[in-house]
This record gives sequence, structure tokens and C-alpha cells, in this order.
Amino acid sequence: MRITYLECTRCGEHLSADRPQNVCPKDGGVLFARYDLASLKGKLRPENLSSRVASMWRYAEVLPDVKPVTLGEGFTPMLPSVGGGLPNGHGAEPRHHMGRESANVFIKDEGLNPSGSFKARGMSAAVTMAKYYGLRKLAAPSAGNAGGALAAYAAAAGIEAHIFMPKDVPVANRLECDYYGAHVTLVDGLISDCARMVAERKDKEGWFDVSTLKEPFRVEGKKTMGYEVAEQMNWKLPQGIIYPTGGGVGMIGMWKAFDEMEELGWIGAERPKMITVQAAGCAPIVKAWEAGKGVSEMWVGAQTFAAGLRVPKAYGDYLILDILKKSQGTAVAATDEEILTAVRHWASVEGVFAAPEGAASLVAYQKLRASGFFRAEDKVVLFNTGTAYKYLDMIQAQEKKARPEPSAARNIGGIIGPF
Repeated sequence: MRITYLECTRCGEHLSADRPQNVCPKDGGVLFARYDLASLKGKLRPENLSSRVASMWRYAEVLPDVKPVTLGEGFTPMLPSVGGGLPNGHGAEPRHHMGRESANVFIKDEGLNPSGSFKARGMSAAVTMAKYYGLRKLAAPSAGNAGGALAAYAAAAGIEAHIFMPKDVPVANRLECDYYGAHVTLVDGLISDCARMVAERKDKEGWFDVSTLKEPFRVEGKKTMGYEVAEQMNWKLPQGIIYPTGGGVGMIGMWKAFDEMEELGWIGAERPKMITVQAAGCAPIVKAWEAGKGVSEMWVGAQTFAAGLRVPKAYGDYLILDILKKSQGTAVAATDEEILTAVRHWASVEGVFAAPEGAASLVAYQKLRASGFFRAEDKVVLFNTGTAYKYLDMIQAQEKKARPEPSAARNIGGIIGPF
């Protein structure tokens, strides 16, 4: 299976990868899969990758050596930003900016993954290992996109999926889970309430818990974003990466990937400044970072239309905050109004119809440029974690909230009417 062992990120305990594991039995720490990278150094080279499949499984030597359950996830485009992501005033830039690429700002568009989000990577790896282990029933809480991805990959693997979602998740997330054949429970609460229900029922129901960071392989799928950033930037890491953070698996995975690539000899000791962006209505990591704490507190009264950012407390918060510290990064909050403006800006200027979570990256970049944290010459990658097509109902509701005048009319595609 190529995995040497599983390692607890808290106490360093080594566990076998020969059977399914959730978290460290000693302290509940997140488990990382470890490989014999020393044996690969000098044998596996970056130039070996060019002729490989354009999916995350091109990095096969640093992934479990089993037959993958794949729908073509990964190797999403790295798009040079038009105008560098800095609008003049509020709203979209003038059209004369169209076609002028910024040399230093890039959009990594994860919305082009199967099921429409970066969650496809993690669930491909998790379901791959579940099938290898012979597991028949998987369960997870989800703010939306993780549930859709789990449902899709479970369907492809012939495994039952049991998904618990807040009842106000985007309609697309509910429908896709239903059509993929998953068992869906809508919960009157937040993702933390959904997680509690999974934990309470999993033993009785015979479910294996694939919640965020409660098993070791979703992070393995997400780490491939780090490999792709390096490869698509010719093995020179950017000065910064801005990442929307709910559970934070993508940031944790990329940081793991950078360490692995250094051990393989593909990159040096340099690292990007890692930037967490959260919604102002649910910003536990931002609050903990600003207070200088190593863990976050449960956020009370979480509210944001960016459903994937409505995570009151990340299980791997200690890892996220450590990454921010080690990388000399920071944490930024974005209001729903700022996020909505950024969705429209990226759509009208970049041609990228970004999920609200992804568009929050643009808000963070604008704030960090304004504060001097990033300079114009710094290469910065902004992650769009999903497609806005999954959020049409949420975006429309937010538009109405932002522009409540019922008599207002807009000309959309030649049709005059309220919007």
C-alpha cells in the first residue's frame, strides 16, 4: 500500500495503515499518512510527471498505492488574474482591463472539479481507501460540498453514504446528494450539530466516520493542491497563498505537501505565507490568531451565506494556527457584503463564477495589499474552492438582502424585471 505508517500530529504516535483508523486513540490527534520519501529521492523527479494523467493521481508515489476511485479530480487550472484583483472603487473594473493579465496574481480554480468543488479531491482519496478496506457504510457531516462529493464517490464505489447537513444548505447540495443515492438527514442547526449526530450514531449504525480530519485520507487528496501549485508555477512557490478556511483541510494538506516536496528534493526550504480567510459572521480562526492562541473557541451564533465557511470550530484548528505562525502568514475576515461584491467582480472581470467561499480570497488579497502585507511584485495564489452554480439560491437571497428595494429593476440579458 506504500504507506509506511500513520502518525499522530499531536503526540507523534505511529499507527498501522493496514486497517481503517480515525484519530489517535491516545489524544484524538489528526493522523497523517507517512511514506518512505527517502527511497524516492533522486528516483522520482518533477520531469517524470509531464506525461502523466491530468488528475491528482499523477502524484501516485505520494498517495496510497491502491486502485483509485476517481472521477477525474484535480489538476485544475491556474489562471493569471486580469488586472491583479484590485478593482477601482466598488464593484467590477472597467472593461478596458479585460485581457490584461497580472504577472503576480493567480486564481486556482477548484470549481472545475467533479461535483463542483475542491472537496472532490479529499473524498476521492477517502472513498478509495474505504473501498480498499472493505468498508460498506460511510458517514459525514457537511456544510454542503463535502456531502455532495462523498455522495458522488460513494456512488462510484458502490458504498452507502450517510450525510448530515444543516437544513439551510444550498439547494444544489441537497439535490445532488439525493440523486447520487445518499441517505441525507437535514438538521436544524450547524455543521457542529451534524457532527454530533454522526458521532452519536456511528457505532450503532455501523458507519465509518469520514468527517473532516477524523480520518487520514481526505487530507491526502487535498495535499495534491500543493503539488499542483508547485508544478504549475515551475517548482517555485509563490510568496503567498490565500485559502478560504472552514475545516482547513486544504491548507493543512498543502503544508504537508510542501514538506514532502522538500524531502523529495523538488523544492527548498522556502514557504509561501499562508493566509486564512473566514467570514466575519463565523471567524473562530481569525479570532484565535488575533488573540495569539494556539487553538480556537467555538464560535457562537455563526452566520454567513458562504455556507462552507460556517464552521464554528475546526477540528484541526491547532494545525491551522501553527501553519499561520510558521509561514508568517495571517488570518483575515470578510463580510458577506464584501464577499458578494467579490463574486460579481471575479465573474465580470475574470470570467470565474466563484463560490462565495472562494471569492472571499479576493477580499483578503485586497485588504492585504491595502495594508502593505503583500506588495505588487509578490506572487500570490488565490483559491476559488468551488463553483457559484452550487450557490445560486444563496447568492440570489444575499442580493435581495443587499438591495431590498422591491421596485428596483435591472436589465439582464435584454429582459427588464425585478431581481
